[in-house]
Amino acid sequence: MAVFGSLIQEFNSSNMRYCINCCIHLLPNDLHRHCFRCRGPNHNNQKCPVCKGESKIPLYADSKQMKLLAVLEVRTDHSESWNGFFCLRKGKLCSLIFGLLIMTLVMASYVLTGAKHGLLLIPSPFHYGAFASNPSLMDNESLSDMKDHYQPSKMNISYVKDYPSIKLIIDTITSKIEFITRQRPDLEELRKQEPHMFSVIPNKFLPNSKNPCWYEEYRGNTTTDPYATNSYALYSKRFRTIFDYLRKVFWNHLYHYKDKHYRLRCLPHFYIIGQPKCGTTDLYDRLRLHPDVRFSAIKEPHWWTRKRFGIIRLRDGFHDRYPVEDYLDLFDLAAHQIQGVLQSEAAKERGKMNIIIGEASASTMWDNNAWIFFYDNSTEGEPPFLIQDFIHAFQPNAKLIIMLRDPVERLYSDYLYFASANKSAEDFHEKVAESLQLFENCMLDYSLRACVYNNTLNNAMPVRLQVGLYVVYLLDWLTVFDKDQILVLRLEDHASNVKYTMHMVFQFLDLGPLSEKQEALITKSPASNTRRPEDRSLGPMLPTTKAILRDFYRPFNTKLAQVLFDDAFLWKRT
Repeated sequence: MAVFGSLIQEFNSSNMRYCINCCIHLLPNDLHRHCFRCRGPNHNNQKCPVCKGESKIPLYADSKQMKLLAVLEVRTDHSESWNGFFCLRKGKLCSLIFGLLIMTLVMASYVLTGAKHGLLLIPSPFHYGAFASNPSLMDNESLSDMKDHYQPSKMNISYVKDYPSIKLIIDTITSKIEFITRQRPDLEELRKQEPHMFSVIPNKFLPNSKNPCWYEEYRGNTTTDPYATNSYALYSKRFRTIFDYLRKVFWNHLYHYKDKHYRLRCLPHFYIIGQPKCGTTDLYDRLRLHPDVRFSAIKEPHWWTRKRFGIIRLRDGFHDRYPVEDYLDLFDLAAHQIQGVLQSEAAKERGKMNIIIGEASASTMWDNNAWIFFYDNSTEGEPPFLIQDFIHAFQPNAKLIIMLRDPVERLYSDYLYFASANKSAEDFHEKVAESLQLFENCMLDYSLRACVYNNTLNNAMPVRLQVGLYVVYLLDWLTVFDKDQILVLRLEDHASNVKYTMHMVFQFLDLGPLSEKQEALITKSPASNTRRPEDRSLGPMLPTTKAILRDFYRPFNTKLAQVLFDDAFLWKRT
């Protein structure tokens, strides 16, 4: 209406009598003569053979009839359809052409760059961000930012419960699977990567202890707080009570020799290394009831996999790296008891003492996500160093316990436990489909090991598919540890016969016999860390999802059963 108002104002102010049939915008005199329908300012509508007898329609603006008339014509003469165009102002014509040019350039730029950044309206389902090849470029970029940067575009297949379509993705993944033995790094390479760790932990330990323990000179005085800089105490309020107690008893457990003070330092004798949602918490709770077993002050320190790299929570990015001294502090409670036994006459008569120390971080077996930020990426996406390389360098005789379960059920349990909102069987299905497609995209360009240990891919997948690829991790652990140093259990067996599995663990750790009362306390206590009631109410996963995951994990389970010589790890009956 504003346009019509200005038009009317121009008409009234100029009192021009121009042919409204061809110059509806009332062109000024100097342009009107160029209109091929009119012949100058003396044009008379009554005499003009074109204008004579035309129907004139009053124009309404703001509910008021105006004197401006418009003529509506439908003509078959194609040349006349250009009338209005020739009568446009030059400025408006230039603006129109300029606007079309800008629009063309914008659309061209959008099309050319859209595929690169995943912005196309119809994204390619096979698009995947490149692997980070230079860790130094990402030192200031948090892991959460990395996830946003490589966030996959929404894929139609994630919302279609179509088993045949997703089966094609799984077939592609299966065709790319190769179990290739990794090359083990030598000791000197490890020393170059972690010089401080090697300067703190000796290569020889006390001979009369099962645990890797040694005495370390303490140079502080009675006013010095030995835990003042411990990162576990600084970053977590719930652990401060433990460290308050350790401060009170610290001086009582120092060993004095030739005017010097020494503290006993220890590493674990055994590790429960995995996997998440496979019953590791229940195993930990039962084992710590054994009179000869001691654990770290914190159940899951996650030091080897995360804290030594400065990772507290993956979504929070990097903090200061936790030094190895902070990790050793977690075993001071156990070290105090071991020192008491070592200094007793009974221990000297018995020889080796029976107390052993354990650690139960369920991330130890599989989580090597931080390697890309700290180690040179010169192995085509595969980590040059793994957690087990460093553990074996210090503790070649360490014992390792692994608890596994059907990877299909493990993934659903993992989803229910860690998902924060909108949990449902349908949502789980969508996340599985999206994760499978991301994994396929990686496998098209990289090796199986590179994809399993890739931080970018693992953070982008909505569910942790890779954690259930047990055999990939196990084979890498077997490159540095002997098979008889690793005990692999199944949660299904543990749930059906706790007493049997606990006896296997006791025998593996060379623990002494228990009284009936002690054994009953360990084996008959209720299960720990079971599924929450609100998660149970969601019911099982969709049958289609289960079938998809069965197909995905089948080749990995088959290889696992071959490595362990046990068909129970095929999980055919679950």
